[in-house]
Amino acid sequence: MSRNIQVTFDARDPKGLSSFWREVLGYVHPGPPGVDLPEGADPLADWDDFLAELGVPPEQRNTRSAIEDPEGSGPRLFFQQVPEDKVVKNRVHLDVRVAPDLQGEERMTALEAECDRLLALGATRLRRVEPEPPFEAGFIVMADPEGNEFCLD
Repeated sequence: MSRNIQVTFDARDPKGLSSFWREVLGYVHPGPPGVDLPEGADPLADWDDFLAELGVPPEQRNTRSAIEDPEGSGPRLFFQQVPEDKVVKNRVHLDVRVAPDLQGEERMTALEAECDRLLALGATRLRRVEPEPPFEAGFIVMADPEGNEFCLD
């Protein structure tokens, strides 16, 4: 039997980091339970209202956040607030597959274009690994706004 997974990020700013990854992956923030969101509504604003109605103090409303694949095929990403900053390299990272069927210069051009988009969202470029067939297709190592490494692949 297969299992579904959720990927959990420790974060200083769960809403901010989830918003970054929402844009990277084309995911969505789910609305609060039992709340029907009108078309074009901001789920994060609805969460603030929902939590306020529950009596959650403002300083505790950014302790967690989540995003989901709108098509339901990718894993849910959960962001939980922690007091400490990231201090060491990730042992697990995400590969964002933006050019899986491309090769050579065409692939690297596509990766560079996505890199530029993500830099504008707050990512940091760490390094580029050139293609070395037959084993290496080439990729770009980046970090999200809180320093979590990921690869554009």
